[in-house]
Amino acid sequence: MQRLREIDPASLPVVEGNPRIGSCVGQVGKFICIGLNYDDHAAESKMAIPDEPIVFFKAASAISGPSDPIEIPRGATKTDWEIELAVVIGKETKYVAVEDALTHVAGYCIANDVSERDFQLRRSGQWVKGKSADTFGPIGPWLVTRDEIADPQNLKMTLDVNGRRMQDGSTRTMHFTVAEVVSYLSQFMSLQPGDVISTGTPPGVGMGQTPEVYLKAGDQMVLAIEGLGEQRYGVVQG
Repeated sequence: MQRLREIDPASLPVVEGNPRIGSCVGQVGKFICIGLNYDDHAAESKMAIPDEPIVFFKAASAISGPSDPIEIPRGATKTDWEIELAVVIGKETKYVAVEDALTHVAGYCIANDVSERDFQLRRSGQWVKGKSADTFGPIGPWLVTRDEIADPQNLKMTLDVNGRRMQDGSTRTMHFTVAEVVSYLSQFMSLQPGDVISTGTPPGVGMGQTPEVYLKAGDQMVLAIEGLGEQRYGVVQG
């Protein structure tokens, strides 16, 4: 990060055309997710607010870029969306206190915790197999450094499907704050630079609609978080 700060952007070459933008973090060691971390999302899911953060993992192979298409996996029937604030770790983190946790954060980005609910909830076992299909973890477009975000607990978040606003929330309704999540995870495992933590989603997921609504080939999604840019992509059958 310090080397990047020392670079004059005007000295860098201009990329011509319309190139693909990949994930804003390379060589992610761990892709950790926190479940039911918004009070209002837990209410729409008809699930109790947990006493401690619910922790699960997405496979790193699920990571894709902020404009790559989302692929519905074979056999899927309930592919859902979840806009989330993702936290990128910037230095070795182990047994860190809550009050020091944010100093271990390199920055923030948008994540979509795409989820196949049938695999996640009906097919028994842990949530990971409903969360880890290829393209189920788009992150980016930008890694926005910690100093650019005054308060990670006050960011507006929106997600549209086919022009319809499905999620319209704020990180204000997080149950466990970013600092609390980073501190909590560091009590159970060390965190390394480049690890990504997806911190939960506000209400408005497809599973919470009446009747339930899920993604299908041809759908278009737009996700935005205040200060972090936006993701735009279509949905295809994998």
